[in-house]
Formats: sequence, C-alpha cells, structure tokens
Amino acid sequence: MVRLTKIYTRGGDRGKTSLTGGLRVDKHNIRVEAYGSVDETNAFIALIALYEPKTKQIIQHIQQDLFDLGADLSTPIQPQDNQDKALRITQKQIDYVEKTIDHLNSKLEPLTSFILPGGSAASTYCHIARTVARRAERQISKLAARQKINPLCLIYINRLSDLLFVMGRYWDNNDTGEILWEAGKYT
Repeated sequence: MVRLTKIYTRGGDRGKTSLTGGLRVDKHNIRVEAYGSVDETNAFIALIALYEPKTKQIIQHIQQDLFDLGADLSTPIQPQDNQDKALRITQKQIDYVEKTIDHLNSKLEPLTSFILPGGSAASTYCHIARTVARRAERQISKLAARQKINPLCLIYINRLSDLLFVMGRYWDNNDTGEILWEAGKYT
C-alpha cells in the first residue's frame, strides 16, 4: 500500500526518478515517458465525468485501471524476480473495456464518415483523452520494442482509446450531434 508522509523528497532534483523496485533512471527514460502519458490520460479522462456525470462509474473504473497500468509499466520485468507480486494489467480489465465499447456502440448508427472532435464538452474531452491515450500507446509500443513488458499493457491502452472514441460519438449523438468530416470542403 502507498503511504506518503512527505510530498517532496528532493530525489528527482537532478533529473532522475525511481522505478518500482528502486532502480534510478532518467526522467526522460522511455518507460517514464510511457507511464507519464498514462497518468496524463487519466487526468484528461477525469474531465469527461465533470461534463457528463452519467459516465462517473465508467470513468472511475478506467481511472483505477490506469493506475494499475502505470504501476505495471513502472515495474520492469526481471526474470530473477518474483513477478507474482507485481501489479500487472489483466485480461479481465481489457474485457471490461471491450464490454463497455460494445454496450455504447450498440446504441450508435454505423459510422459513415470520419468525425471531427467537437460537439458537446464531454465528447470533446473524450477526443482529447483519446489522443493522449494514443500517444501513450506509441510510447508503450516503443518501450515494448526495447524492453520486455506485459503485452496486455499495449492491448489495454489500444482498447481504451477505442472506448474514448466510442464515448465521444455516444455523447455527441445524445447531446449535440456528430460533426462529420467533409473531405475537401474548403478547397
């Protein structure tokens, strides 16, 4: 369990931070960039619930999972370590996201065009969170190309960005209507 009695430690004053397990790395390390973007995604997701309170239960579930994802990414896989104690993303968490996507998507008409972010405030924040999740996905992919990680991390963040897209569509369809992309409209 986490217990913080002092917020500043001065441990990062020289551009280093600790991973789970104590290994010190640069703050610009790809692993730190990956879980930092997951944290940023989490912060943007919180805005969705402010504008669409009906999403609060889904959002809080996802936020809990994103902390688990950050913990997973901050814990390097070491063959000599007892990995059973490490907090890792599970298939059950991915299944929840997929089930939520399927539920919301079943209430939508098929997509016939790309859509522009906009419409309602909740939808706009869904699209912002989606793009941040996609950045996190690129960074997790880069990390996975260099170091061994739990492969479910990449699947989870990919599904999450899909969920955020569907949530954006859902709130626009229920609030203001989607803004469809019209290719070459102003050319």
